[in-house]
Amino acid sequence: MRLYLINPRDPLLDITKVKESYWDQYINWKPLGLLVLAGLTPPEWDITVVDENLGVPDYKAMPRPDLVGITAFTSQANRAYKVASEFRSRSVPVVMGGIHATMCLEEALEHVDAVVTGEAESIWAQVLEDVQQGTLNRVYTGIRLEMGKAPLARHDLLPTGYRLGSIQTTRGCPLNCSFCSVTAFNGKIYRHRPIENVIQEFKLIREKYVLIVDDNLVGTRKDHIARAKDLFRAMIKANLGKKWICQATINMADDEELLTLAAKAGCSGVYIGFESPSVEGLVEIHKKFNIQKGGDFKASVRRIQRHGILVAGSFIMGLDVDEHGIGQQIANAANHWDLDILNVHFLTPFPGTRLWKKMELEGHIVANSFPEDWKYYTLKFPVARYKHLSWADMLSENEVCLRAFYSYPRILRRVFGHLLRIRKFITALVIAGTNLSYRSTLRSYREKFQGLNLSRGEAQVRKEPPEVRDEV
Repeated sequence: MRLYLINPRDPLLDITKVKESYWDQYINWKPLGLLVLAGLTPPEWDITVVDENLGVPDYKAMPRPDLVGITAFTSQANRAYKVASEFRSRSVPVVMGGIHATMCLEEALEHVDAVVTGEAESIWAQVLEDVQQGTLNRVYTGIRLEMGKAPLARHDLLPTGYRLGSIQTTRGCPLNCSFCSVTAFNGKIYRHRPIENVIQEFKLIREKYVLIVDDNLVGTRKDHIARAKDLFRAMIKANLGKKWICQATINMADDEELLTLAAKAGCSGVYIGFESPSVEGLVEIHKKFNIQKGGDFKASVRRIQRHGILVAGSFIMGLDVDEHGIGQQIANAANHWDLDILNVHFLTPFPGTRLWKKMELEGHIVANSFPEDWKYYTLKFPVARYKHLSWADMLSENEVCLRAFYSYPRILRRVFGHLLRIRKFITALVIAGTNLSYRSTLRSYREKFQGLNLSRGEAQVRKEPPEVRDEV
């Protein structure tokens, strides 16, 4: 039996075009969910994993499979349906899973033969057995298993073409922010894999640099923190020789022992969701955890950086409280807190979130010609009607923000400030490279925006970028 597991290409990412965007290689990682399913697949199945971000193959020239499995985030959905159509036209059954198919079940069923909702590990064996018996069902409902039952991912099936390896050690997030579908998909309970299992899989990853894809590696409670410390101690003992980055909340800065262990275990960067420069913004999206931590983010960021760990901050633009000037406000906050990297997203209503329900009820979802418009749901396009900002305003504010944070004087100050404080040349080089890369993406994003049909929005995108000056 022959099985193809396919990750559709991302509309904003192509790591095969290195000369156009070198640093895209460092924001793409292996389709881990597919590699986990491959680890659950019996040996009688011949498995091929296809990641279209490495290049789209000629599917017609490949041997005919007995089953195709496709996963997709929302922005990949339209491409996923096109891939499914290609195989279904040849009478090959197609099964789709992942967060988008789970949240948009009826839509997905129009394009594929079967949908697996939720976490697929619990039901994958049944899917394969039904295919072999010719009794494939339309819907399979996965349940949330204990992480101890998760298999080792088959990292050997995609051995080359990536700068970053990937691994998952926990699932679930108790924060339940209004814009995020993680809680709806993985639940509020913080589940974690046995540490020995994590170490075993780490050793299978060939890449030197690894992304730990957990939504919050260190958690929010004392027992979560204790588990993270035990994991880091095991990583140090195993001498893995890996450098890794993770996602966490700002509370990671509160425990000096945790930071020391993380750095010794190989942590080189942490991605933190600050979301809004204002308390009102945090209340709006229900990110009250950040408010509870007291708000001295500058001191928290500096404590993390003292251990040689870079801090990338994420913000959302387009909240109801955001008015003209929000771009500069975000840049000012990020500069004041001395963030190493700034990532700004447009408020995007993803299916399954409370934000989606709110905006749908209000009639504020403007990019709504589905499934075609799903390709704009990348967090980098305005797709809704915002309270105080038109689409053109959103693009203008975004450009003001990024130019203010990624001005040449600011980049130089960031790089040399790190060299003076931490004295790690390689890390300073990474700061310089990522900062310059973000600056260079301004023009490419502007070109992509101009290709978006804005007739459904409140305003047209300006043909020329707003006049802004680099901050000195």
